[in-house]
Formats: sequence, C-alpha cells, structure tokens
Amino acid sequence: MDLHVRGLQAMGADVQIEHGTVNAYIRGVHKRLKGAKIYLDFPSVGATETLMMAATLADGETIIENAAQEPEVLDLANFCRAMGARIKGAGTKTIMISGVPSLHSTDYSIIPDRIETGTFLIAGAITRSELSLAPVIPDHSAAVIAKLRAIGVDIVAEAPNRLSVRPGGQRLATDIETLPFPGFPTDMQAQFMALLTLSEGDSVITETVFENRMRHVAELNRMGADIRVKGTHAIVRGVPLLSGAPVVATDLRASAALVVAALAAEGVTTIQGLQHLDRGYDDLDNKLRGIGAKLRRVPATEAETPTTAIGSPETTGAVSRRDPQ
Repeated sequence: MDLHVRGLQAMGADVQIEHGTVNAYIRGVHKRLKGAKIYLDFPSVGATETLMMAATLADGETIIENAAQEPEVLDLANFCRAMGARIKGAGTKTIMISGVPSLHSTDYSIIPDRIETGTFLIAGAITRSELSLAPVIPDHSAAVIAKLRAIGVDIVAEAPNRLSVRPGGQRLATDIETLPFPGFPTDMQAQFMALLTLSEGDSVITETVFENRMRHVAELNRMGADIRVKGTHAIVRGVPLLSGAPVVATDLRASAALVVAALAAEGVTTIQGLQHLDRGYDDLDNKLRGIGAKLRRVPATEAETPTTAIGSPETTGAVSRRDPQ
C-alpha cells in the first residue's frame, strides 16, 4: 500500500491512514491531481496501474520510473488510450502520461488471463492429460512454459493463440525463483509447487515477491507431499502419490494449487475457502468438469459426512481424481 500512497501524495493527494482505513482527498479549487515524477521502490503491478490511471486526468505530465512491465499494465494502458488517454512507454520500466481533460467511453477486448492459462497447463501436466487451450498468448506465459518443459512436460504451440499440454514422460525436479515479469510469476508459484510434489528429485522454490506466500505448504503436506520451508525457500521432495484429505485454502493461488493437487490425488479431497478461488477464476469448477474432472460444490447438509468438507456451501468443495481418459 505504501507505493500507492506515496505515489498519490507526490501527485498532490492528501492521504491519511487511520485504523486500517485509507482516506484520500484532492484539496484546492480545481480538485485535480498534479503531474509528478514518481520512482517505485519495487515494480508493483497494482501501484503502477493505480498511478497510471490517476495520471490520465491529472494536470501536466507524470513519469513513473521502475514501473511494472507485466502484460496487464500494457493492456490497461491500451484500454485507457482507447478512451482518450495519452500514455507512452507502457510495458517498459518508464511510463509517461500526459493528463487530458476527460476520457470517453469505448469498447475494448481484454487479453487472455495468463495465470488461468498456466493453471490449466499445470492441471494437464499433473494429471498427465492432453489439453488444448485457446485463446492464449504464449509469450505471456513464456517463463511457465520453459519450466514445464524443463521438468519433462510436452508443451506444443498448435497455433499463435493455442497451446496444448501432452502427457510426456518422467517429471524431474527443478528450481524456481519468483520475479516480476518477464520472470517466473509469483501467482504461479503455488500451482507449480503442487506439480513438483509429484516430480522426481528435490526442487527449491524461492519466493521473492510476496511475504507469507507459502501457507499452502501445510495443506499440500496434509495430502502426503514432502515440503519443508526455510524462510522464503521451500524444499520440495517428490513423492510417488498424493492422497485426498480435508484442506483449507488460505489465498487465491493456494486454492488453485489445492484443486490441481486434488485432481491427481488418490481418493477424495475436500477444500474449504472457495471464496478465494471464486475471486480469481471464472467458473473454474464447471470448466474442469467439462474436461473430465470429478468435483462438486458441497451443500451444507452434507458437511458432516466423512467424505465431504466442513463449511458452508459457499466456501466448501469436494474434488476426487479425474475420470479416466
């Protein structure tokens, strides 16, 4: 949050944080932000997007240095430009925005979700299934595709906007370090860890972007994984199989990791905390059922039975192994 706040303050906003609530105001007669030169201590995607949007209607020019280069930043800039904003350099480390008096409406098609793409690639790899995904932008998932190929997963570009994942042979351990784009995305760390639990050998995963991003380790271990955490590092020792268990999703990507792990696990896995999953994935359970997964939302009336999860129907799901292909 400090990156957002300091950037808005540099543009003339009066920002106060009291009791966990952020209050922001624009003082003065014209009620407009002022262009400013802003350096981000870390190339935060959210802060880059917040400040870029704020600068579109600010008086004068804003320069954001050490900006995030993720594809979503460029896509947002293109959207703003379609509404009349004047933005240059999006997708590089320096973005220049010249404020305009107003924006207008537009129709715009957003880019495919590269994290959803990666999650389905992991789902295919961990269940040794052949899946074809479209529309996708392979360049946006280059780091994930490279690591999948490094551990022995066969990824094929069938068309400029289509990828397929094929069963391939033996899965081998690898090391991963999360980094801002174009490095390996932190939002794929948990899902890839689930895959590495069933890969031969020892893998080391280093999280450099977010704190407390490995709370899914305890839940994967509950399913039979062999993972140890030391600081920002996780050492994953591959095991022959995972087993179904009651687990709790602690955040968005952790929930996806538990789902893909459950698809490959023996028996039934119940997952509590699906509000995290629903925040970041559109209709994931129905999409998975459409390609053969056996999973369902558990009604509250079934929550006390041994083979289902504990929790409300909004926050609980049950996943068993995929149907035979």
